[in-house]
Amino acid sequence: QVQLVESGGRLVQAGDSLNLSCAAPGLIFSTYAMGWFRQSPGKVREFVATISGTGDSTYYSNSVKGRFTISRDNMKNTVTLQMNSLKPEDTAVYYCAARAGNAIYSDPRNYNYWGRGTQVTVSG
Repeated sequence: QVQLVESGGRLVQAGDSLNLSCAAPGLIFSTYAMGWFRQSPGKVREFVATISGTGDSTYYSNSVKGRFTISRDNMKNTVTLQMNSLKPEDTAVYYCAARAGNAIYSDPRNYNYWGRGTQVTVSG
């Protein structure tokens, strides 16, 4: 059974940096594109960033472009979201997702597997 496990979420101050990780031990990891999404109370799940299986392609939402960086380590089956210059509006539960294939998508409906999420709270 495929499990995605996020970690790294916590309470931080505005302007701080935070690193989220997602472990995917049950996947043939390099054959899956990975994505990060987030959801705040009362809002729909929002795309944050995605990276291709090979790591050659990335794509970001406009709201995080230039502040967040997605990367992956296919030897360790992990994907990371480096978040800099955090803002209170970045507060959300952050989810890791996996999609079979190398292509990258921002639509959450294209993803096959999801983690349970990790809470990021940015106080301002």
